[in-house]
Parts: sequence; structure tokens; C-alpha cells
Amino acid sequence: MTVRVVHVPAASRFEAVVEGRLCRADYRMDGDTMLVVHTEVPPALQGRGIAGELVREAFTHAERKGLKVAPVCSYVRAWARRRPEVKELLAPGW
Repeated sequence: MTVRVVHVPAASRFEAVVEGRLCRADYRMDGDTMLVVHTEVPPALQGRGIAGELVREAFTHAERKGLKVAPVCSYVRAWARRRPEVKELLAPGW
């Protein structure tokens, strides 16, 4: 499944509209650290890898901008643990 993820800085989130439903990963900035605080995918769309694509785009954005990521959301923490390639992007203590 191809998911088109869009960064919406004004709303502090990464989002995708799939089958007319909004999926999102919300963040807050603290200096040069992006705290990813919430991911949400409607129940009817879960299990398709959409949340993973949202989070992947958040990490890609952080890398491009020279930011660190604090995975506050439990899903984001679990996602990052399974991907050693993003370890260097994690903020100290995460």
C-alpha cells in the first residue's frame, strides 16, 4: 500500500488521508528536538502499515532538518526500537 504522507507544520503533524479518513502523527518542538506525542489511525485502517509510514516520514524529516526525535508516543518508541538505523536520531535518554 502506498501512503502519501504530508507534513503540516501549522498543525504540528504528519498526516495521510486514506479512504477518506485522516491518519496522523502529532509532534511538539522543544528546541532542536521533535517530540512525537501521538499517532492515530482509524480502527478500520489499522494493520496496514499506515502508522509506520507516518512515523518513518517524521524521522526522515528530523534527519533532513538536523533534529533529534523524542518518541513520547508508545507506538513511536516501539517502532524506533525495531529500527537500529534511526538510533542516532533519538534524543538523549530515549
